[in-house]
Parts: sequence; C-alpha cells; structure tokens
Amino acid sequence: MLSTSRARRLLCLVTASTLFLVSPAMADAPAADTALSADTQRRIDQAAAEVLAKTGAASASVAIVQDGRIAYAKAYGDARRDPKQPAQAGTRYAIGSISKQFTAAAILLLVQDGKLSLEDPVEKYVPGLTRGGDITIRQMLSHTSGYQDYWPQDYMFPLMTEPATPEFIMERWARKPLDYEPGTKWQYSNTGYVIAGRIVEKASGQPFFEFLQQRILAPLGLKSALDFDREPRADGMAEGYTQYALGPSRVVTPSAPGWLFGAGQLAMTAEDLARWNASLIRREMLSKASYLALETDTRLANGAGTQYGLGMHVELENHRRKLEHGGAVNGFTSDNLVYPDDGTAIVVLTNQDASPAPSQLAGKIAEILFDDAQPADVAATARARAILEGLQKGRLDRSQFTPNGNSYFTTQAIADFQASLAPLGSPVTFHQARRWLRGGMTGRSYDAEFADRTLRVWTYEMPDGKLEQFQVAVKD
Repeated sequence: MLSTSRARRLLCLVTASTLFLVSPAMADAPAADTALSADTQRRIDQAAAEVLAKTGAASASVAIVQDGRIAYAKAYGDARRDPKQPAQAGTRYAIGSISKQFTAAAILLLVQDGKLSLEDPVEKYVPGLTRGGDITIRQMLSHTSGYQDYWPQDYMFPLMTEPATPEFIMERWARKPLDYEPGTKWQYSNTGYVIAGRIVEKASGQPFFEFLQQRILAPLGLKSALDFDREPRADGMAEGYTQYALGPSRVVTPSAPGWLFGAGQLAMTAEDLARWNASLIRREMLSKASYLALETDTRLANGAGTQYGLGMHVELENHRRKLEHGGAVNGFTSDNLVYPDDGTAIVVLTNQDASPAPSQLAGKIAEILFDDAQPADVAATARARAILEGLQKGRLDRSQFTPNGNSYFTTQAIADFQASLAPLGSPVTFHQARRWLRGGMTGRSYDAEFADRTLRVWTYEMPDGKLEQFQVAVKD
C-alpha cells in the first residue's frame, strides 16, 4: 500500500498494441467554480489523454484547488470497462494511503481535546506491543517507530483474502522485534497506522470510522467518503484493475475486511478530496499547533530530516512548499499534492493498481498551473539560447555581461565551450525550468535538449539586466 478537451468528444488514442477510449464524461459532475482559463483546461485535458494512453490506466479523476477553493473537477476514461461505464466526476475511488492524513488529523483532534499527547507511549493505549513503552504516537505517525510494515507488497498476498482485525495485524507484525531502534531511521510502515487507528478508538470511545465521520468528514462536507475497507463494492465506486507485466487490465478482488484499517481505509470522489485539501490550505479543521505538527519535517536522532511530517511528505519543489502523498490499494492508485502557500492543490485518482499514471498526471498538471513565465522570462530565454549558440561558434557578446561575468569567460573557457558544445548542433528545445532570487540577482535555469542529451544552463542577472553568470553542465 503506497505512500503514489479534446474534452467535448471521445478521443481514440492508439498505442503500439492497444486502443484506449478517453472521455471526460462529465454529465453528472458537481459544478466546480471553474477559475482556470480555457487554454489551461485544454492543456490539462491533453495531459490526461496522453497519460492514460501511455500507461493504460482505465480512468483518471482530477480535481484542482486554486486560491483555496475548488477550481476544476473532471473525469477521463472508464470507471468500468466491461460493460463500459464512463468515469464521472462523481465516481468514487479508493484513495489508499492518502487516508493516513485523516488518521493523523484524528489523532491531532484528540490532542486538542486533551485526551492524548503525541509524546505518549504506545503502551498507554495498546499494551503488549514490542517496545511499546519506548515508542511514541508521533513516531508511529512519522514512520520512525521501527514497527515492521505488514504490507510492503504491491499485490494482495493470500492471507489478505481472509478478514482481519487490528489485533491480528498487531499480533503478527507489532509483537516481533523492531526493524530498527525507534527514531533512528525512516521506514514506511502501514502497521503504525493500524495501531494509530486503534488508539483513536481507545481515546475517543468510538469506532474509528465513526470518529472520522463525525469529526472530519461531515464537518467538511465530504459526503462521498466511505469506508472502503468494509464497502469496496459500494454504489458509485469505480471498478479496480490490475495488470500483469504488459498484459491487459484485469478486474481485481478487494482485500477482505480489516486489512485497510487506519492505513488505507477511505474512498471518495476527487472533488471531496480536493475539499479536504482546501481545508488544509484555509486552516479550517485543526489548530495552528496541530497544522504545524502535521506539516513539519520529522528529524531522526542523528538530526537528518526525513521529508515526512505526520501522514504526508513535506518538501520544497522549485522553492514551493509541497505536501504530498500517494496511495495504492488493490485496483487503485492516487496522488495528492498540496501547495499551501500558493493556495493550490491537485488530486489525481485512478482505478489501476501499481500504475505511474497518478504521479505522471499530477506532475504535468503542476507544471501547467505553475507555468508563470513573464515577458522578462521570454526575453531572457531567447537571450540565453543566443549566448549558448554563440559560444558553440566561439563567439561571446561581452557587452551583456558584468565585469565579474566577463572574467569567467577567459580565452580558454570560450575555447572549451566551443569544442565541447559545437558537436551537439542546435538545441532541439530550450526552455526555462526555474526562476529564483539570490544575492540581489534573478537566477534562471534552462533545459537545453539536444538530440542525444539534455544540458542545464543557468544564469544570474543583475537588476540592470547585465549577466553576472552563465554556466552549462549536464542535467542530472
């Protein structure tokens, strides 16, 4: 279980060996307050069509938040292939381990209620687990407890065809020796979230899903959310599919009840998951301290960061703070990206397991939404390309550089630029990848794609437009 238009008509997309029908299928879609331009919508539709064709995923449901509100919701492809049933924006998908954010939020609500602390030992609520007196709730939620993961496989192993309980999972995986000393390593573990779900029940006196329903799902208006662990065939659910190697999609059998408890339990529409994301951005559900705990990078005993908070990855992406988590259960994969400081979030849910489709499509949508090129960037890109192509011929317009920048381009430097870059020919593409500020200058990086390799070009530009730096290297 992993932590990940041509829209007005059917598209017939042909790959080397397979035909996929892609349709936006929006007849019953709830009305999102669309704030995206027609061009942005067209680019998203095109990206969805490309990803579904490339990966073979049956469908994708997309929802986007901008300025803290839902701006877009659309479904593509088939919720069910035989008999054919187009995906709708109101179709439910299992969200897998994205559910962990809800489990972590449930714990934090109980912290706010004064019923437990993140530093409480596991032993206080669930006696008898290995080193339960030494392992804290925070360590379980941050995957630093040492408890062995009960489901690292990307398929359903035979034991999962029989119903399970949290006690069964804990007995088998949380009463064996730890994989490492608590707090010293980061290792993804669904087991910790089964324990956390049980702690919610002990501290609240309510069944886990009932607590989620009363304290999180209903208050946020997530009306489509259901307990996928108990209702995998509920009305409105997409059919889940799997694929063996490069073979055709096959319908999957869900795991028996109990195996997803606390760790991957929820199913909902993409639009409802986007409502959850909007609540994270607007800080509607938890206290300031709780959000800080949820979104802070966990440090190991040696001081190294894990890039994981409580139920979500936390990182900087092109200088943007990003909260992210993927999900995978039998027949479904998903990706959820939240850029809280930008008021933006992206949900992609699919009904194909072990598929790269959600992360690929979410990444493409992020590039589209953050394509914030300015007129100055367009001019700078043209200049950078011209400088590169000039250096390939051994020429440099020194009037464009500061004294420091000119000092870098010695006779030897220009000769090396020409000798090493001229054989590559002209770039096939040359585009800006990033822009940032540093030392009073504007930094820009570019991807220069040639026939057999891609180079990274980066510059620093002074306020007067002169270049302080122009360098080229092989792109990582």
